[in-house]
Amino acid sequence: MYPGFFISFEGIDGAGKSTHIESFQKLIQERYPKREVVMTREPGGTPLGEQLRALLLDAPMNLETEALLMFAARREHIAQIIEPALIAGKIVISDRFTDASFAYQGGGRGLSLEKLNDLERWVQGRAHGQLLQPNLTILFDLPGEVAEARRSKVRAPDKFEKMDLNFFEKVREEYLRRAKADPHRFHLVDATQTPEVIWSGLQNLELEI
Repeated sequence: MYPGFFISFEGIDGAGKSTHIESFQKLIQERYPKREVVMTREPGGTPLGEQLRALLLDAPMNLETEALLMFAARREHIAQIIEPALIAGKIVISDRFTDASFAYQGGGRGLSLEKLNDLERWVQGRAHGQLLQPNLTILFDLPGEVAEARRSKVRAPDKFEKMDLNFFEKVREEYLRRAKADPHRFHLVDATQTPEVIWSGLQNLELEI
């Protein structure tokens, strides 16, 4: 769809994606020195998106309100950051994108996947029925109980990180369902491995950018 290339990092909280994403950005910049690499995140990425992020991660709200705000932040993110960068031929690396909405609001919180599909088509729909999706999604897969133990060792949790093990198992299941449905887009990382082994795998990842 665009001359640029779009990569997203996904996984349940505690899976370890944040440990590697900045190093991955540097790796990609070294490999493609003539291409600008844009690092961004969801929810967030724009001034409005960052304001919505603060609300989404901490304020209690109705589930449908939560989903609508997530996609509102995403629409702004696409319009202001992602699409202009891809049109200009840049490489975009985003810490989460739409798969997270399906995993967290759909799988974890139980919102109808049909409603999420409608929002996805509305916010990401392009000409000829195409959807703006990452060219590559790197999914860090980890059992819920292992992720829970890791999360307990880090910063003060947001409202999602406070959810129970059952919630995160459902989030994981939806991530894996999405990956199975679109195997050409997803690269699955066994996040039970050591950071060194995971990083070695990321370094050896073959990309067609």
